[in-house]
Amino acid sequence: MTTLPDGNDPGFRIVNGVLDAAETSQLLRALGKAPLTRSRAGARHLMKHPAVSDVANDPRLLAIASGFLGPSAVPYRATLFDKYSSRNWLVTWHQDVALPLQERRDVPGWSSWSIKSGITYAHAPATALSRVVALRLHFDDSQEDNGPLRVLPGTHALGVLSEADTAGLIREIPPVDCLVHSSGILAMRPLILHASSKAETNHPRKVLHIEYADSLEVGDGLRIAIA
Repeated sequence: MTTLPDGNDPGFRIVNGVLDAAETSQLLRALGKAPLTRSRAGARHLMKHPAVSDVANDPRLLAIASGFLGPSAVPYRATLFDKYSSRNWLVTWHQDVALPLQERRDVPGWSSWSIKSGITYAHAPATALSRVVALRLHFDDSQEDNGPLRVLPGTHALGVLSEADTAGLIREIPPVDCLVHSSGILAMRPLILHASSKAETNHPRKVLHIEYADSLEVGDGLRIAIA
């Protein structure tokens, strides 16, 4: 059995009503007009889109990120996820361990180097990932039947997990469905175990996933890339 550390930080937080409906609609329209390179799941590497950069640096979002990271929180990557019944996928239990970096440096603790859309990525150690939080801005209500994110509270504090540890935690910890209203935010640590089921309805679930770090400098000469 894997023992969760003592502490009151579950690794996630839901904040409804962060933006108003008009602001959310305006952002969605701006994304709809942009020439985004879309995949089946949505569109990646959106931080340089002006509307995305504006909302990522909005004082209301920065305040939520700073609650996890301190006052120096800075956004560095944004991804649009767009799930509904005809564009649907299952995400198994996992942690988010890859970070975009300005260049490759072979230093201890960093592995699985790759290049995606011209950006260098590596699997980061827990020390770097503990300095990151993601804010998931919801364009639609996240409901039980449209594939909401599910989390295992507290698992972010266990570091980077093996497949065996992950399997054990799935059996031990009851999952929590993160049901968030449109214009609300789910904040989550990247190392919290999370998953999502396929949508069972045609009610869409569009989410702008924005990642923040307490500093772009992550040690050993490595620097997070803006993506």
